[in-house]
Amino acid sequence: MTLSDASMVPNGKNPNNDVRYFRFFTLILLFILAVYPGELGEITRVSIYDAYTQVSVFVAFTLLLFFGLEHYLNIDVGKFMNNGGVWQVPTASLLGAMPGCGGAVIAITAFAKGNIRLGAMVAALISTMGDAAFLLLAKEPLTYLKVMIISTTAAILTGWMVDRFHPGELYNSEFNEIKINYIGKLRHRDLIYIILAFPGLILGCLQLMQITFPNSDIILFFGVIGALLSIVIWSISPIKAVSSFNDHPFTRSTEETSFVTVWVIVAYLMYEYSFNLFGLDLTSITDANLIYIPIIAIIIGFIPGCGPQILVTTLYLNGVIPFAALIGNAISNDGDALFPAIALTPRMAILATLYSAIPAILISYLFLYYDIWI
Repeated sequence: MTLSDASMVPNGKNPNNDVRYFRFFTLILLFILAVYPGELGEITRVSIYDAYTQVSVFVAFTLLLFFGLEHYLNIDVGKFMNNGGVWQVPTASLLGAMPGCGGAVIAITAFAKGNIRLGAMVAALISTMGDAAFLLLAKEPLTYLKVMIISTTAAILTGWMVDRFHPGELYNSEFNEIKINYIGKLRHRDLIYIILAFPGLILGCLQLMQITFPNSDIILFFGVIGALLSIVIWSISPIKAVSSFNDHPFTRSTEETSFVTVWVIVAYLMYEYSFNLFGLDLTSITDANLIYIPIIAIIIGFIPGCGPQILVTTLYLNGVIPFAALIGNAISNDGDALFPAIALTPRMAILATLYSAIPAILISYLFLYYDIWI
């Protein structure tokens, strides 16, 4: 039975069609909003441009570097970690701390293949911030560094504690790659996407240096085109969880960056629409219920995927939620790494996610107490 056969339900319908319809609908909706006249269209275009130049291009080249090293140097991190002993947990923590979900996915796969212990898997999930890390790194690099130091330290200590009191299953016999799609030959759109991302990266770097451009309409148009290309690639993508390690680095970077771009755009638009069109003062809402904000952010962190986590980071960057909520979400969230974790080793994935709640609650409310009383 082929993978396509396995994805069919008994009545002959392919559930993947529902995903394709949703993605196509999202593409059409964002396109309509981008070309809509008046204030709505202007806010949409600026938000899409910002999402592309402030986040997407940095995601693309970070992933390209990571996937390129993995592909051309033929690095098998899982086998290396298998002989790591007590250093398995710190190594997995550092993998998870890398921007994006690639490092955490490698740790998840290593656990499913029996190369690392449960503590290392927990450490990788705690230290990863997912694709929200790119947004924080681009906007507030010092805050990103602070978050990574705290979450990585928490990951190492928690991972060692898990290995001490609950080693879990070392080998998992249910390893299954059905959700890791192999695309194969390098496609023309992957080359086009990476080539277009180069000037986008330059624009993003100049933006960080607060350099403005006299002909802003052309620059805005270029950024919107790059972002819409991301959405088109995402809408027709066969990827459901993570890209295959066997695909070309250009293909993997294009696919995963496109997925990130869509969620970043959604996060940007949700905030800008609520503030500019509906006059919703999110700051006053969170101030009135400050004690509940960290736990809400932690619960959001349990949601698989990077979209909700990018929204939490966006709220922090706009001054809506405190650092306590950001660090709680950063520790509890697993980003896109939770998708392959559930697919490859579901019982251990749920257990590892629950373990991450312990340091998330303790550390987030420690910072909240510090902000209120110190």
